[in-house]
Amino acid sequence: MKNSILVIISLAIFTMNLSAQKIKVTALKIEDSPIVSFRIQFRVGSINEPKGKEGLNLLTAKLIAEGGYGEVTYKEMLQKLYPIAGKIRVTADKEVTTFIADIHKDNLEKFWNIFEQVLTNPRMDENDFVRLKDLQMNYIKNTLRRENDENLGKAYLQTMIYEDHPYGWIEAGKISSLKAITLNDVKNFYKQFYTQANLTVGLAGNLSNEFIAKVKRDLSKLPKGKPNTVKLPKPKKIENIEVTLIEKKTPSTAISFGYPIEITRSNKDYYALMVANSYLGEHRTFNGILMNKMRGDRGLNYGDYSYIENFIQDGGSTFPIPNIPRRQQYFSVWIRPVVNANRHFSLRMAIREIENLIKNGIPEKDFQETKQFLLNYSKLWVQTQSRRLGYLMDSEFYGTGYFIDEIAKRLPSLTKKEVDDAIKKYLNYQNIKVVMVTEGANEFASDLISNKVSPITYQHSNISQHILDEDRYIQKYPLKINEKKLKIVKAEEVFE
Repeated sequence: MKNSILVIISLAIFTMNLSAQKIKVTALKIEDSPIVSFRIQFRVGSINEPKGKEGLNLLTAKLIAEGGYGEVTYKEMLQKLYPIAGKIRVTADKEVTTFIADIHKDNLEKFWNIFEQVLTNPRMDENDFVRLKDLQMNYIKNTLRRENDENLGKAYLQTMIYEDHPYGWIEAGKISSLKAITLNDVKNFYKQFYTQANLTVGLAGNLSNEFIAKVKRDLSKLPKGKPNTVKLPKPKKIENIEVTLIEKKTPSTAISFGYPIEITRSNKDYYALMVANSYLGEHRTFNGILMNKMRGDRGLNYGDYSYIENFIQDGGSTFPIPNIPRRQQYFSVWIRPVVNANRHFSLRMAIREIENLIKNGIPEKDFQETKQFLLNYSKLWVQTQSRRLGYLMDSEFYGTGYFIDEIAKRLPSLTKKEVDDAIKKYLNYQNIKVVMVTEGANEFASDLISNKVSPITYQHSNISQHILDEDRYIQKYPLKINEKKLKIVKAEEVFE
């Protein structure tokens, strides 16, 4: 197999600026494809929301995608899309918002006539506004607070890492801010930020120059606007281990921890750190030592993973979604729920594994195997032309070569020393933020502060002596908790 996915399928890649408005178009020409893929992206995200109106961008994006257009209601729009198998999705993150669609080439004209109206002439009806705002509030109240402790902890961790920072709230916003948002707020936000100046048109498939020109011409109905720029300060310095316990009646504890890192895909060290992270905890695979030692050896939980950038899983796959690029990133570890009796042990163990990695580096055999795994695994991230298009657009955001090609080019020559050096430079186990969704938070807070011994509770006795010996050390592993920063919050008050 050749190194480049793009070489294999003979894609013609080009980016163009057309006409006086200079709308940016990123296109993948795939002559034998029966599908045309769209990724219409605006440089606007939650960082642009005014204080007290958090959640405004996601609500605006949803109302564009799921609110009809002109005099056509959302229900009528769905009735038009159904016979041609058309569907419009939207992803809204901190820095960019992307409208995504795929359509068979035979239905391209019919679909585009609808899609361009959705983007340039959204209906913005009061009933749809109320419906979508209620759904957004219910996501916070019911999905996060009540049903999904893991995502609650992961979401809250980001607010801790980016305290008093433009990234400092979740895309869904807060209950109080959503209540304050009006339909006029949405309309004004749309006019201000969903403009030609903030637009990148992503297209993939058997594209003619005439169709590309038509897309650009139709989207020139949008206001010209001004380029959107928000200055990002450095995140606050973390002092020792800063813990927030989210009190909730639950038999298991969801754990997330992390900290900001000064590295993105634009940095050459990213690829070395990528190898280190895969060895530590590749998402939803058994490739990482966290997974093998915590689940495989001890049966503590379902999964244990680490990340060197914001990660959102793409549907039922194990792959990340593209088009959530950020100028600042963070390292994080996701410990899926463990029984409450093992929460302290599990936190200790995960942090200790990072310390071991920093001090000892990656064993040579594991280094070579992890590199080969990533070279093969990364090719699976671009199995569809829509995902290939998304990764190309992200590469342009970061100012790099095509990401999958960069992996194929850089990893073969990467040395163990370069990876070990990146580990020492970017990973840490001493100054981190921790979120745990758990029951009995007051008692647990005392255990953390006092570094109380926390033996693991096994459900069976078939454990090797080597693991039992290691457990006796882990149960006493010291955690330097910042007592002044330790907080307990009630689940029903989170994101209120």
